[in-house]
Amino acid sequence: MLDTFRSIPTQMDYKGQKLAEQIFQGIILVSAVIGFIYGYITEQFGWTVYIVMAGFALSCLLTLPPWPMYRRNPLKWLPVQELGTEDKKPADRKPKRHTKS
Repeated sequence: MLDTFRSIPTQMDYKGQKLAEQIFQGIILVSAVIGFIYGYITEQFGWTVYIVMAGFALSCLLTLPPWPMYRRNPLKWLPVQELGTEDKKPADRKPKRHTKS
């Protein structure tokens, strides 16, 4: 059973994060407008709060889990390199010189 939980992907790429943020903000905005209008018509502020809370719950359900639509552009990592730089002492390395622009 533990292997089942470990097989669930937990990462989201940068474009997926941007999409999730846009979806989250859009749902919150739409639910706030609908909630305000409905609350104004019925003259019940409680309905406004309920509708905004429902929009928040819906947006959390759609954006917090790393759904496959948020993982379409994975990062390409560089291959692992050998650790050849640890053999040199810090005094053996040449200091970097910065040029003035």
